[in-house]
Amino acid sequence: MRDERPGHALQTTALINEAYLRLAGAKLEACPDRNYFLGVCARVMRQILVDWARSQQALKRQGGLNALELREALTPSPGSHTGTHPELPALDEALQALAAVDERKAEIVEMRFFGGFSVSEIAQTLGVSEGTVARDWTIAKAFLRRHLSGA
Repeated sequence: MRDERPGHALQTTALINEAYLRLAGAKLEACPDRNYFLGVCARVMRQILVDWARSQQALKRQGGLNALELREALTPSPGSHTGTHPELPALDEALQALAAVDERKAEIVEMRFFGGFSVSEIAQTLGVSEGTVARDWTIAKAFLRRHLSGA
């Protein structure tokens, strides 16, 4: 969200407020630790951002679509609009396809891309080694690129 244009309708504060409202209204079991809670927050923010992107793709507002790049860091290139990117719904569908094949890899992408987790934080949350997270992240990116390209 940090590279969105000033005055954008979906501000960081609005995203956090919407995530809070969704979490407050949900019946959550006790969170075992901070990282688990942040993972749940990442999933909720993914849902909010995908819903926002879908609403922006309504036919009356349809514009040209650009390819979505998965990057190691969450810092988008200058001028990009990752938070409301028109290809975000396609990424969501690809993540659902990945989850059907391997849920852990989908969780890793969700935590990295939407939650901004580091490899060590993901490893700690999922109870696996950092090497496993790094390998799964590489495989997941390849899966998503292939799925998004239509191959």
